[in-house]
Amino acid sequence: MSTAMVSVPETAARDEIVEVKILISHPMETGFRTGSDGSRIPRDIIHSLRCIYNGEEVFRTEIFPAIAANPYFAFYLRATESGDVTLIWADEQEQEFAETKEITVS
Repeated sequence: MSTAMVSVPETAARDEIVEVKILISHPMETGFRTGSDGSRIPRDIIHSLRCIYNGEEVFRTEIFPAIAANPYFAFYLRATESGDVTLIWADEQEQEFAETKEITVS
């Protein structure tokens, strides 16, 4: 299971540059450890993060095995209209997680 703390301003002026922040909690597993029975624990890391703003992808990153256990990302976007900011991340177990915040542009 993966959860996240997402920070998106609730309001912004039209064309204002706003900061989007996400701290993802995920049981990152490198694939190098062994379990109590001696078998290898399969690798399970977050491999991608996307941001969809009103249906349009505005940010995407690929994540590699050297990432921290609870990765933190911050990036900027231009607030052009009110709507949803959705952050979607996926792990190597083919699970996809999402968190949506609403922004009101005046």
